[in-house]
Amino acid sequence: MSPDPREAQVKRLLEGPYPAVPPDLAAGAAARGDRLLRRRRTLRRIGWSLLWATMVAFVVWASLTGAWSTPSSEVSPPW
Repeated sequence: MSPDPREAQVKRLLEGPYPAVPPDLAAGAAARGDRLLRRRRTLRRIGWSLLWATMVAFVVWASLTGAWSTPSSEVSPPW
């Protein structure tokens, strides 16, 4: 049975010389990670602030309009 050509190619790649890594790769990756974390944190804060503001607005609306109180019966129902 002949060996798989893809397996042989992978073995050659693993045995051969490794490519040079750019010297600023780690610093760039760290900077990008910091930007992503800041962006996520900001979006999370904005989301929680919007949720809080929505809840406050709902409570104020409900307390001003009496949303859960029963309406007064000024007119008696017809018989």
